Amino acid sequence: MKNTTILISIVLIIAVIGSFLYINSGYASSNGNAAENVNTETTETQKITLSYKNGNYYPNTITAKANEPVEITLDSSVKGCYRSFTISALNVRKYLATPSDSVTFTPAQKGTYRFACSMGMGTGTLIVE
Repeated sequence: MKNTTILISIVLIIAVIGSFLYINSGYASSNGNAAENVNTETTETQKITLSYKNGNYYPNTITAKANEPVEITLDSSVKGCYRSFTISALNVRKYLATPSDSVTFTPAQKGTYRFACSMGMGTGTLIVE
């Protein structure tokens, strides 16, 4: 029993460290239906700040316009793995260490996208209109 507990602990520690390193590697790419880089000087950025409330991101549902840059920040109430923000369907992944950090992307297609922390504990919905 003791060996099993130690093995499980080691596997979990490796998974958490791997997730942290992956998110901090600066990975944020785009594909055909994902976020695309645009000139943010000519297009107004949609700024969204998320908080932590009742065990989840707040607001839990956010709305943005397609083909316009979106900038998401996390306020100081957001802690732990919730600071590792991901929108997998848009290939957006970034660790936002402080409230002054942000992730900027441009959703190219209308739709409903799930956002979450890197561990999937905190979740929400991005509706692109």
